[in-house]
Amino acid sequence: MTALIINHLQESLNALVTANQYRQIPDLQHHGRYVLSEGARLLNIASNDYLGLGSNKQLQSEFLNQLSQSPVDNIPRMSATSSRLLTGNDEHLQALESELQDWYQNAVEKQNLSSSKSVLVFNSGYHANIGILPALTTLPIKTLILADKLVHASIIDGIRLSQSKLVSYRRYRHNDYEHLAKFIEQADLSFERIIIVTESIFSMDGDCADLAQLVQLKAKDARIELYVDEAHAIGILGNTGLGLAEETQTLADIDYLVGTFGKAFASIGAYIMCDEVVKQWLINQMRPLIFSTALPPINHAWTRFILAKIPSLTEQRLHLAQLSTMISTAIPEPYRISATNQSSAYHSPIVPYILGDNALTIAKSKQLQAAGFYALPVRPPTVPANTARIRLVMNAALSSDDCQRLIAHL
Repeated sequence: MTALIINHLQESLNALVTANQYRQIPDLQHHGRYVLSEGARLLNIASNDYLGLGSNKQLQSEFLNQLSQSPVDNIPRMSATSSRLLTGNDEHLQALESELQDWYQNAVEKQNLSSSKSVLVFNSGYHANIGILPALTTLPIKTLILADKLVHASIIDGIRLSQSKLVSYRRYRHNDYEHLAKFIEQADLSFERIIIVTESIFSMDGDCADLAQLVQLKAKDARIELYVDEAHAIGILGNTGLGLAEETQTLADIDYLVGTFGKAFASIGAYIMCDEVVKQWLINQMRPLIFSTALPPINHAWTRFILAKIPSLTEQRLHLAQLSTMISTAIPEPYRISATNQSSAYHSPIVPYILGDNALTIAKSKQLQAAGFYALPVRPPTVPANTARIRLVMNAALSSDDCQRLIAHL
């Protein structure tokens, strides 16, 4: 690399520093509910460990105990060593997909709905979102993708990878279904398929999509398919933790139900619940699945261990909802998301504390850290310009007293 390129890179990095947008990987040690950062012991309110399972040493001991009692030949391998289509498949991965399918089927039957889904597991939510839409749009069908303005970067990247002469896309205003309806009305009959893409709980604003309203829109046009990313809702909403779709009884109406294990599940990986034919098409067309080494079997074993417990964690979900409500109602009015974005009755554990200015946000983050809370600034381009914020994240391992102490510093 030439000195000219190095200088350009350094100048660009300096510009990020000046704009208070420079990112650094933090040096952390984890101790249960706390992290050690720069010598300080801080209560972790920045993690997506919504149910507190990632910091639960008792759970980890129970899992390791089970492994230690297994014959050596039955202990899951530490690496898959190749892609799933070569030798990366294993019994834990296949069992995980079967158990996820049972989870969905049980939830549907409890709601007296008629639906069945197959399940395909991926290495991460990012792999899922950059791979599913491009695979679905390789068909010679003129397609229109309509995505919420605030969908995750991985979904935006997946949409960009889907673009071709037969694929068009638009982004409707966040949770603005009148705007979405206009796009649908404007879609002429040459479009044979319309895919609406949304998150269920949005990762930065913490508000929820109105899945029931989206289902109503779908019912008006046979071309419409629904793609819902439940990454931040899985484990914490629904009677059995199957997300906002279970909570709103819309499971049977969603064509592509995507979720991840890296948040409330305290594991790694992702999945899609979809039609069996769609699953087989993804296996044949989805590049991140075909060309990535599969996750280690030991990870799938841990995910199965957690999945077996998720439906029964009702008490943790209730406690989390109470904490989330407590914090969200305590945010001073000038620092809340706009009323138009508060589109759901469901309180998520993601509570944005919006200061707008980058420097102010960094200063507030340091103030909260000095008070004993690991709270981090989120700045553009992760969020829209002038909406820099502290992303306060609740988890079920926190107490009401913890939240009251936090509120005192807001």
